[in-house]
Amino acid sequence: MTLYKQIASSVDISVDSVRRTLALIDDGNTVPFIARYRKEQTGDLDEVQIRAVAQRADEIRQLEDRRETILRSIDEQGELTAGLREKIEEAVTTARLEDLYAPYRPRRMTRGQRALEAGLEPLARRIQQGGDPRTEAADFQCEAFSTIDEVLRGARDILAEEMSDDAEVREYVRRNARRRGKLVCKKRRGADGDPKYEMYTKFSSSVRRVKPHQVLAIRRGEQDKELSAGIEVDDDALIDWICKRRIDGGGPGRRHHREAIEDGFSRLLHPSIERDIRRQLEDEADEHAIGVFSVNLKSLLLQPPMPDAVVVGIDPGMRSGCKIAVIGSTGELLDTDHFWIHDGRKKKAPDVICAVVEKYDADLVAIGNGTGSRETEKVVATALNEVDGVQYAIVDEAGASVYSASEVARREFPDLDVSVRGAVSIARRLQDPLAELVKIDPKSIGVGMYQHDVNQVALQESLEAVIEDVVNSVGVDLNSASQFLLAQVAGIGPTLADRIVAHRDERGPFAARDELKDVRGLGAKTFEQCAGFLRIRDGVEALDDTGIHPENYDFARAILAEANKDVGEPALKSKLDGLRSRGRLEQLAERFDVGSLTLRDICDALIEPGRDPRDELDPPKLRSDVLSLKDLREGMRLQGTVRNVVDFGAFVDVGVKQDGLVHISEMADRYVESPYDEVSVGDQIDVVILSVDAERGRIGLSIKAAQAS
Repeated sequence: MTLYKQIASSVDISVDSVRRTLALIDDGNTVPFIARYRKEQTGDLDEVQIRAVAQRADEIRQLEDRRETILRSIDEQGELTAGLREKIEEAVTTARLEDLYAPYRPRRMTRGQRALEAGLEPLARRIQQGGDPRTEAADFQCEAFSTIDEVLRGARDILAEEMSDDAEVREYVRRNARRRGKLVCKKRRGADGDPKYEMYTKFSSSVRRVKPHQVLAIRRGEQDKELSAGIEVDDDALIDWICKRRIDGGGPGRRHHREAIEDGFSRLLHPSIERDIRRQLEDEADEHAIGVFSVNLKSLLLQPPMPDAVVVGIDPGMRSGCKIAVIGSTGELLDTDHFWIHDGRKKKAPDVICAVVEKYDADLVAIGNGTGSRETEKVVATALNEVDGVQYAIVDEAGASVYSASEVARREFPDLDVSVRGAVSIARRLQDPLAELVKIDPKSIGVGMYQHDVNQVALQESLEAVIEDVVNSVGVDLNSASQFLLAQVAGIGPTLADRIVAHRDERGPFAARDELKDVRGLGAKTFEQCAGFLRIRDGVEALDDTGIHPENYDFARAILAEANKDVGEPALKSKLDGLRSRGRLEQLAERFDVGSLTLRDICDALIEPGRDPRDELDPPKLRSDVLSLKDLREGMRLQGTVRNVVDFGAFVDVGVKQDGLVHISEMADRYVESPYDEVSVGDQIDVVILSVDAERGRIGLSIKAAQAS
């Protein structure tokens, strides 16, 4: 099967789309560029599908490289037969390849190899043939194997390792373990008994049905030396199957051969297959957890901004006081201040807040949700009672401390205290979440599941892809974006982003996209990749403020001329609808060699040049009152904000310190397969309180009860 057919089969995309997409990738094009501006070539594949094609191509190419390495190694040993070559060439998984290679893989000295070097192989063959090995064992005594029992044990070791290296046996046992095995977990001997692992101290689940979050929890428990886990299979049934496959006939040697198989199964094969299965389960759980994190991160990054707002950011603190940062409408730091909430100075706090709000005519107050946030919220609510029209929002400050101490923050605010930088980050998160969160290590943002335990390379790649996709789908203002945001634009990266900002600082704002070509190191290929995702407001070319790529400007101008309208003019949509109904747009597209998908996108961009996909989502929840846990009652109906979505439900901020949990069973009055099908991070949802456990700080919520009421 060709590379294209293999990929098409596994990702369910046509062979032609795969071939063209892979050609674009191999030619150095970025995923956002391919997805947005090469739709005709790919068949309108989105970013996820394009990355799936690239990933599967890498996997297949790596498999082929490994196949060639194995064939070369076995051939150099003089062991490559026609039949073995055929099996290796037919292998479609890495596991199958490694099973076939197992007998020929160079390895450290084993018990079986010691026996082979001592010349015990003829005795092992005698056992295979059913003969009585004791009658001949004396002939094989030597310095390394000085007694009859040692000789017999050495011969059995040879047979045990041969059985464990049998590719067909390994495949059968692995398949059986996947289908019928159990993942069993118990408390580790001598463990402290951490309560969070209590449910796993007597845990058993079918390998086929174990949940990803259970696998991840067990792995963490093992790392914390609290749990001990393994794969249980029907040892006797599997040993019987192996014996039927490998033992021919009867005779005195049969008992020795079975004993060799039993030893090899328990000592070699079962541990090896168990490691394989555990690794597979953990890889699958990692992939799932990374997917969860990616979905949640995308929702978080797409939270609507509060454009043109002056925001007062407050980083709560008890002993060290609360830090204030006032952020202007374009993200600049205007002022800093502080107040206290834990001693007699608390009485002055509302006056400090009011003074800052009134001095800068602030629109919003953003309060971090860390330690002291509820005490701070009460003070802010009291202060804002004296100011008309100003509300506050509780902002998830996960990762703000990481940002505050980072090199990025030091570059932005070298003279600011770390805690004040945190207040800046909190204010900017409310003002423009995307622009601020791209500066923070995504693993620290707090919307994942076991994100510090999973494959870190795979996680980083996935999260970088999410950030890249979101940034490019929204578009970036070339004249106001930070270097951190510009670095996420297709084709640019950190070095060019710094050069773009330096060029902008030195020569003033860019008047047109074409001026990017004057930036040192930004060549034609990079311009092609990035230009369509960069916006210039009030520039010399109106099309520069749209998602239309410069390569299609002549075509876009021809459309506008045919319609006799300007970009974004209110009557443009109806005019284009009329031209489309008469086939005029299609005729223009044919003349300019533009496909129907690109035509559609260009028309949409001309009609809504400033469209931001974030505008369609729920805005941040603004407040003017304060709730505490003691205010909550069972049956109370509230509106909350989804903070995190995990396999078993969603955590929702309902206005108190602790987030409540909507269990998956309370999401709808029907079976819900996945919470991610029902809610996303940032959603504003109605919930009913099911339970309040003040002692443990737990709140049970229900969406389905809210829908029914």
